[in-house]
Amino acid sequence: MAWRFKASKYKNAAPIVPKAEACVREICVGSYQTYGNNIAASGAFMAFNWEHTGSSVAVLPLDDCGRKSKTMPLLHGHTDTVTDLKFSPFHDGLLATASQDCLVKIWHIPEKGLEQSLSDPEAIFSHKQRRVETVGFHPTADGLMYSTAAGCVALFDLSTQKEIFSNNEHPEVIQSASWREDGTVLATSCKDKNVRIFDPRAAGSPIQLTAESHQSIKDSRVVWLGNQHRILTTGFDAARLRQVIIRDVRNFNTPEKTLELDCSTGILMPLFDPDTNMLFLAGKGDTTINYLEITDKDPYLIEGLRHTGEQTKGACLVPKRALKVMEAEVNRVLQLTSNMVIPIMYQVPRKTYRDFHADLYPETTGYKTELVAGEWLNGSNQAVPKMSLDPAKREHGDEPIIPRLGPKPFSSTTGDVSFDKVFAVPLAPGSHENISNVGQDSGVEMTPAQGAKPDLIVEIEIKKKSEREPAVAGNGVQKSLTTSERRKSSADDDESSDKIFEQNSESSENSTEGEDRTDADLRRNCTSRSSFAERRRIYENRSKSQVDEKPQSPVPLRREHSKVEPLKPSQQQQQQGNVIDTKRISVPEGKLMEEHRRGNGAGLKKSATETAFSAASTKRTSTVFGKVSKFRHLKGTPGHKSTHIENLRNLSRQIPGECNGFHANQERVAVPLSGPGGKIAIFELSRPGRLPDGVIPSLVNGSNIMDFQWDPFDAQRLAVACDDGIVKIWHIEAGGLSEPTNTPAGELTAHLDKIYFIRFHPLAADVLLTASYDMTIKLWDLRTMTEKCSLSGHTDQIFDFAWSPCGRLGATVCKDGKIRVYNPRKSETPIREGNGPVGTRGARITWALEGHYIVCTGFDKVSERQISVYNAQKLSAPLNTASLDVSPSILIPFYDEDSSTLFVTGKGDSTIYCYEITDEEPYICPLSHHRCTSLHQGLSFLTKNHCDVASVEFSKAYRLTNTTIEPLSFTVPRIKSELFQDDLFPPTRITWSATLSSEDWFASNDKAAPKVSLKPEGMETLSSIQQVPAQPVKKPDHPQFGGQKSEYEINKQQEIQKSVSARMEFTTKLEQDDMEGVDENEWQE
Repeated sequence: MAWRFKASKYKNAAPIVPKAEACVREICVGSYQTYGNNIAASGAFMAFNWEHTGSSVAVLPLDDCGRKSKTMPLLHGHTDTVTDLKFSPFHDGLLATASQDCLVKIWHIPEKGLEQSLSDPEAIFSHKQRRVETVGFHPTADGLMYSTAAGCVALFDLSTQKEIFSNNEHPEVIQSASWREDGTVLATSCKDKNVRIFDPRAAGSPIQLTAESHQSIKDSRVVWLGNQHRILTTGFDAARLRQVIIRDVRNFNTPEKTLELDCSTGILMPLFDPDTNMLFLAGKGDTTINYLEITDKDPYLIEGLRHTGEQTKGACLVPKRALKVMEAEVNRVLQLTSNMVIPIMYQVPRKTYRDFHADLYPETTGYKTELVAGEWLNGSNQAVPKMSLDPAKREHGDEPIIPRLGPKPFSSTTGDVSFDKVFAVPLAPGSHENISNVGQDSGVEMTPAQGAKPDLIVEIEIKKKSEREPAVAGNGVQKSLTTSERRKSSADDDESSDKIFEQNSESSENSTEGEDRTDADLRRNCTSRSSFAERRRIYENRSKSQVDEKPQSPVPLRREHSKVEPLKPSQQQQQQGNVIDTKRISVPEGKLMEEHRRGNGAGLKKSATETAFSAASTKRTSTVFGKVSKFRHLKGTPGHKSTHIENLRNLSRQIPGECNGFHANQERVAVPLSGPGGKIAIFELSRPGRLPDGVIPSLVNGSNIMDFQWDPFDAQRLAVACDDGIVKIWHIEAGGLSEPTNTPAGELTAHLDKIYFIRFHPLAADVLLTASYDMTIKLWDLRTMTEKCSLSGHTDQIFDFAWSPCGRLGATVCKDGKIRVYNPRKSETPIREGNGPVGTRGARITWALEGHYIVCTGFDKVSERQISVYNAQKLSAPLNTASLDVSPSILIPFYDEDSSTLFVTGKGDSTIYCYEITDEEPYICPLSHHRCTSLHQGLSFLTKNHCDVASVEFSKAYRLTNTTIEPLSFTVPRIKSELFQDDLFPPTRITWSATLSSEDWFASNDKAAPKVSLKPEGMETLSSIQQVPAQPVKKPDHPQFGGQKSEYEINKQQEIQKSVSARMEFTTKLEQDDMEGVDENEWQE
């Protein structure tokens, strides 16, 4: 038969798309301007960019499916977008990520996947202030990695963690690179419209061949066609048509085949399988995936069945050893979309799938190699042995072939660092299991990643293991322990390690190394931490309730004292003997105990973070292991139509973005009107209903309005900032406006330029802050109309300012991408500064958790709205960032400090997003969002004393729409709503009346705001009728370490016990006393 009539076995390979239930759903993926595929797969895992910034990476098991939470564990390793990511062909758990932050990082994924987020990579390589574009592994040499940055190609030996080759001869950015299957040469495509063949081991210049390629500087890709002498490139021609070009390196300057497709903007990502010569072309932004078969004769490219589905964000091929060969699956494409990962199976139709079809599966490249980086660089070439996909010839039958997740140990040239030491399987952070047994005989060293000195427990633990089983094999190579062996050995040593802690506490008296560590570092380095799964099992075993409850999120919301593990009987006896065991207490307490041992027990000082934890612990609403918040199912309810103010007209939509555009207090609301003169209408909330037609009474300011705000302590005083730099103070008479007026009660010439915004002080009366276009912030005493302070340090437009709850500090967010914290009465320059939102459209800022955290809303580089939480003491990077959607409207936040609930919405939105801000990961916990029936132009919340607590209303707001003003109530569903829910309404700070005068505040005579209970008269509390456990477990208390209960808690518990006793009937009569017995003869019968 002539060749041209010979049919291919894969001609009719059909794409089979699974149902939505078999896909990974509800993920968050953005559009990234990178040269990578945004997704990678190994025989065990898949990894892809997460969120619209792309700085985090999600790693899931390859066969995973179902909905995913936004709080799932991630790899948080980069500060900028991850440009490329690849798995090692020899180790399914070894992942390399490249980023725009100029770094390449190596990660080791645990055998069971990510159980908690990772932020500490196994190794880091830098490209010296050049954005890294691509990264990958050598196809035949284990431990050899390449990466490209700008015009540089670099090779790294992972066993020594050193760069072994670097070349900068490419004149432009390298857009793609691909190794030949035998690992001898590398093909690169460059922005200078050329494609090159690159040999790093060649004498002289490593560039062997150069040819002109696609005639467009847009993105291009190159892939080597297996072990052939041909390469394939995709790109754009001069007319921006997408092209596919095949070249033979033996005639490099002349293309063997050029195929022009369509005029689309997305680059074609070529996915090639050398075993079957199947080529998949997935275009970024396309909804189709083309399948072509490559031949070695004309026509070279034969088109197969085309798949049409979701829009593609990225794509990759699954390794052949992970395919379902008994279902005739010849390839599988993982398609990454904006919210899903879709596994597309390409199946060859056969009459039966009972047998293995050997004609479809030639032997494929294996996953075991004996070649290492140093040998390859010295000129050694060694092909990777082939393997059969026939289940009858495999060790585990038709199960997917998955190699071990950690690299094999072998010594490096330095003798200090071994491959196993660099890439040891990461166990629970800080556990004594997470120690690499590196050394010979009795010599012990720790992993030098953190530069920590080995302490006594580390030495003893490693010596015990070395005594129990040999650590060095006969050939001098260290034997690595598997994960299961390490856990088994650690369980055997658990009891004996308790004694070591007693010795360790004595040896650490003279050490001062731990004093400068942060709380996060102490938690990570705490040697007592076991894995999350083990701590969860321990918690469930000791829990009284045996009801299985599925956690809402893989990321736990833990209290500080939830880290305490249950004590063994031997440890309880040890504590009864006044021997304190630092292994069984939370880390901050352990740190305090260290200070106490040094003699500082009388004057213990808590750090800011510890103070935040202890202060916020009474208000935390999340429970121990991922259980939902008490406010998780909050409900927003609009008021009855009879409470609405209707027939609004001529609303102004020209208010600057720094102004919220709407402000309300308990008596009236202020709404800007369109037209000249800068008019603000005042509506009395006591007179709802339809407004009469005609002229609306208003305040005429004479200049364009920039911002306005009610005095928090005077419901009749309104401050309005104008574009002429003047702040006008208006006094509204009781009963409201009856006619337009242009005579303010006072005027303050604050700046010579426009004013961005104004802010009243939250505690002090008559203190007003103004921010201007001259990039200065001024504080004024309205009692004397004089300037008191001026703040500087901003280099661009000031977006927002927020006072801290204590009223001493202020935080700003600026267009220059910086967050600044000021102490206005002590310094005119910021006392702290950090990176804020990178978007320049606008931002807002507020304080949370009693001033220990800062919440900032803004935009990222691709104009997606996001919410970031910062530690107020460390503003260098956010603790977590939650992305919402792409919208031009600025998110305006309101934070309810009693419930730790954050409400955010924007002008023109119809959804009010609700989150709980916590002091633990993930810091931002989504609650039930409220969706309104119409778009709103503004939202303003009232103070806590105006909430109807009898209806379990914990927040109240007024909502401005195009034609109405509506009240909005946020409640929590409760069964016993007739009782005062004291777990939802703690004593609240009085923010509706002044705590101190302006004179006292400017004189630094600070005073904390008093607190008041919201409990109505005659209403019983929920806690007064709740039952308490009959026999509470008595735990040994250590008053000096925070274990002593306060007098308030003791009195409250006694009141609860008395209340319960009064409601219970007391009787000594048993049920069987009323039963009728039987005669003795009846028993005998």
